[in-house]
Amino acid sequence: MVDDAQAEAYARQVFGKRADRGFIDDFRYRRIYDIDDSSNDFSVIFLDCGRKLFTFRNTLGINCLISFFGLSVIFLIIAVLSGKIVRPVSDSYEKQKQFIAVAGHEIKTPITIIDADAELLSMEIGEENEWLLDIRRQTKRMTALTNDLLTLSRMDADQQQYTMIDFPISDVVGEMAGSFQTLARSRGRKIRAEIAPMLSYCGDENSIRQVVGILLDNAIKYSSSEEILLKLGKKNHNIFLCVRNHAKPVSPAQLRHFFDRFYRTEQSRSADSGGYGLGLPIAKSLVEAHQGRISVSARGANLIQVMVLLPVYKCSL
Repeated sequence: MVDDAQAEAYARQVFGKRADRGFIDDFRYRRIYDIDDSSNDFSVIFLDCGRKLFTFRNTLGINCLISFFGLSVIFLIIAVLSGKIVRPVSDSYEKQKQFIAVAGHEIKTPITIIDADAELLSMEIGEENEWLLDIRRQTKRMTALTNDLLTLSRMDADQQQYTMIDFPISDVVGEMAGSFQTLARSRGRKIRAEIAPMLSYCGDENSIRQVVGILLDNAIKYSSSEEILLKLGKKNHNIFLCVRNHAKPVSPAQLRHFFDRFYRTEQSRSADSGGYGLGLPIAKSLVEAHQGRISVSARGANLIQVMVLLPVYKCSL
């Protein structure tokens, strides 16, 4: 199959290799040493594997080609079918968002009229009427729910407007903590604020106020202990906001749903607390709009901690 010159060339290649066995082109080689010879001479055996390698390469190429075309066909089928399958879900989600937006705007008008009528009635029959107080209380709850629904609708549609400016976040958080002290005292709670001074942040001030208000409001409503801890500080390139309070034991499964819309660990608490399970989802959307992260964790048996991390960057002029 080979002439003397080619055989000599193969032998020289084997001599230059360290391995006693291997491949050169389509030939498999192996060195054979003479045990009785002290000169370290050796012979080289070559085995022609060309036919087997040719069959192997052809089989591998054909299999790869078949696999490529098979995967391409499967991908096309999935692309076509997934579009048809996902389209009803997408359309339903869009209709749901549109319904929430339209319903929210439509509901605001009768609520405003009811509230105005209740205000006029209070002038006629006095502020202490039991039925009138109940109407105004429920109207206030419906107004809060409608505003939350409209806020989520604007966020889903990317219509929420943010004004990114540098503002003293230490002063803002301290002011919010002070404004919630009265509500905390009325429920037998106390807010202990640990706020690092002179911290500045580039973001939408009203959104940050809303996030702090949501976290403090939740902590006051659901805390089982007297003290609620509010911390603000800076670590590395992030500003962290932490709200910690004791509550009833919460399972890991419940923690995973804390930021789901309309989720409450106890459905019966909504009537007493006035919550609808929209506060934390709104807070999450606001934090994510600032490229931040929000998480909730259970420390110990009944200690709940909500942590917000906001990246620090300079506002562009």
